[in-house]
Amino acid sequence: MQFLLEPVLTCPQCNHQQAEPMPTDACQFFCECTNCTTVLQPLSGDCCVFCSFGTVKCPPIQALKSCCAS
Repeated sequence: MQFLLEPVLTCPQCNHQQAEPMPTDACQFFCECTNCTTVLQPLSGDCCVFCSFGTVKCPPIQALKSCCAS
């Protein structure tokens, strides 16, 4: 299975969008917005910032498997 690994994150504070490389071997819990410096954290129930704010979910979720937060 091939994964999409460079989603665009949208900052919930300023709506700035930035492409961020996604790790394939770990969840990413924090990411700083390059526009307003807000530190993004996963929303309740999500395992990582990509699942909460990205255009693509993390690789385990893309593969329909459980993730580290399960």
